[in-house]
Amino acid sequence: MTRILFAVLATLAGIVTAAAQAYPSRPVTILVPFAAGGITDIVARVVGERMKTSLGQPVVIENVGGAGGTIAVTRLHRSPPDGYTLVVGQWTSHVGAGAMFPVTFDYLNDFQPISMLSIGPLWIIANKDLPPKDLRELIPWLKANPARGATGTTGIGGGIHMCMVYFQNNTGTKFPLVPYKGAAPIMQDLIAGQIDLSCPEAGQTLPQYRAGTIKAYAVLQNKRWFAAPDVPTIDEAGVPGMHFPFWHGMWAPKGTPKDVVGKINAAVKEALADETVRKRFADLGHEVAAADQQSPAALQAFHKADIEKWWPLIRAANELQK
Repeated sequence: MTRILFAVLATLAGIVTAAAQAYPSRPVTILVPFAAGGITDIVARVVGERMKTSLGQPVVIENVGGAGGTIAVTRLHRSPPDGYTLVVGQWTSHVGAGAMFPVTFDYLNDFQPISMLSIGPLWIIANKDLPPKDLRELIPWLKANPARGATGTTGIGGGIHMCMVYFQNNTGTKFPLVPYKGAAPIMQDLIAGQIDLSCPEAGQTLPQYRAGTIKAYAVLQNKRWFAAPDVPTIDEAGVPGMHFPFWHGMWAPKGTPKDVVGKINAAVKEALADETVRKRFADLGHEVAAADQQSPAALQAFHKADIEKWWPLIRAANELQK
């Protein structure tokens, strides 16, 4: 009987070991916290399409929007830590939303980071007929015209809103912040002259800039944006240090086995090194995350620094609105 028991246990151990080594043995799902067609959805699909080559299994993209991205992140938190459910998130879902929505998890301690994926800039844009020709003229103009400068945002805790609160804090200006349900109606009203300013993710509004229907005052990073090199950085424009990168990362549930994390990370790195992926990101106005940002530890450190920077600002802005 003892021999039989040992044989059964050995067989079960072998099965468990083989299962772990066989990852992945079925399709992998990547949750996207926003609707199909947006920048985050596209980033996830581009990376996921290339990952399936490395993993040898289909990679399924599932859009789970709502509550600033927290619905998808909650679902990841409740998923088994087996590497078969991942999430591709960004600043709004993994920084802004955490300061605005009640959640049952800790963003930094309840998930397993995989890798940073891409980084793109936000930029301060305006109706093409707004009088100030550059940011150095805009700041005194806003101070002299406190009732003007109406700025379209997607609500407190969103990147656009916090960009302009950040701008106010750094320049001593005050202007109306007008909430919208999405970026599309903001752009419609900006072009029509119903509002004056906004601060969206730059890649999504590049076509309007190239068409001359809007003007761009500055990109919120320390180097010029490759997609619009004629637009100055925020440092060059006169507000040094006001940087706000719009980034994407990938996470798994906490407790995902180390070897599985390693396989997913390796598949992501292969995807980010692929020339087709890199070109697709460039078309979106995003840069592939640098090699030293593609480790789980690097994403964790970057994420932690952004939360520590932004949560106090978001909560202070929320209190002012009450």
